[in-house]
Amino acid sequence: MKKIVILLCTFLLFLSIAPTVLADEKGEELAYEAKSAILIERDTGAILYDKNSTEQLSPASMTKVMTMLLIMEALESGKIKMEEKVRTSEYAASMGGSQIFLEPGEEMTVKDLLASIAIGSANDASVALAERIAGSEKAFVKMMNQKAKALGLKNTKFQNTTGLPAKDHYSSAYDMAVMAKELLKYEKITDFTSLYERYLREDTDNKFWLVNTNKLVRFYPGVDGLKTGFTSEAKYCLTATAKKNGMRVIAVVFGAPNPKTRNAQITKMLDFAFSQYETHKLYDKGAKLSKIKVSKGDKKLLQTMTDEQLSLLTKKGEKLNDVTKKLDIPKNVKAPIKKGEVIGKIKFEKKGEIILESKIVAAQDVKKANWWQLYKRVLGHFTKMDA
Repeated sequence: MKKIVILLCTFLLFLSIAPTVLADEKGEELAYEAKSAILIERDTGAILYDKNSTEQLSPASMTKVMTMLLIMEALESGKIKMEEKVRTSEYAASMGGSQIFLEPGEEMTVKDLLASIAIGSANDASVALAERIAGSEKAFVKMMNQKAKALGLKNTKFQNTTGLPAKDHYSSAYDMAVMAKELLKYEKITDFTSLYERYLREDTDNKFWLVNTNKLVRFYPGVDGLKTGFTSEAKYCLTATAKKNGMRVIAVVFGAPNPKTRNAQITKMLDFAFSQYETHKLYDKGAKLSKIKVSKGDKKLLQTMTDEQLSLLTKKGEKLNDVTKKLDIPKNVKAPIKKGEVIGKIKFEKKGEIILESKIVAAQDVKKANWWQLYKRVLGHFTKMDA
């Protein structure tokens, strides 16, 4: 969290961005009818608008932003596969609220369950996948809270995977934006969240039509996610993301009085971002950086790469000048190394101030060398010495 705060402060100073709460052309706050809201640029995390963004509020089904994040992590690690079939427990099938009416014992692919969560906000699908990944919803919720802590979130606590009303279950606009930023590292998630409609069980008599609860994916060009939320306590909430001209932003609204107002508040924030700011892409996610030596590994060199897309943000028309890059990585590492393991940091500075910082990760697995590999290396070393 400290790193994020320092980064945002220095970045805002660098760009001379206006005060945190910005006003539209009528002198009104962009999200004046919401309890809290925030607007950030995804690649840098820079805050473009803020209204009570640290207030602890019920997130309703926006809870599923974290649920989807852990699902995408499980897919990335190979713990689950898209075409794998998941069996529905009686508990998962008993979920109320938004659902796809899973039957106890029914099997559905991870891909269809994820689509049901992303498009239709299905509570039964959320629990079914949580049970598959962690063994139980309770264990999955523990993972959710551990991830929130790892992300440095101070105003988030989960009691379930769905966002159904529960005591001591809360988040904030800022925390939700950080979760969305992390989720969007997994670019395939928008293959699901951008769909306006989709069918399930198409080859059966129990065909089911999913319609996206986020209507902006149809009516606002560039919107391709992420998650709506509603309960009588939370009112109407939305964590939205849109991409135009290479710039991706995240807008979050808590507690709007109705869906029309919620969508209007998000629209105003998106319009503001795209009219006032632009990004300058530096690296794609997974871009290769330097190689470093590996001690006692089955490979002598480790390829490093970026952990996410890296860009710098400016006001429209501003140019980037005098920005320098620094790779903060060790000269060598010790095997074993897992793909995706954090190796160091990449930093961009202007006049000695860090304006962007991100992880450098391993681009490949490196196993420990076996005795024969080590023997050949030692033999080769002495052979070179004799020569």
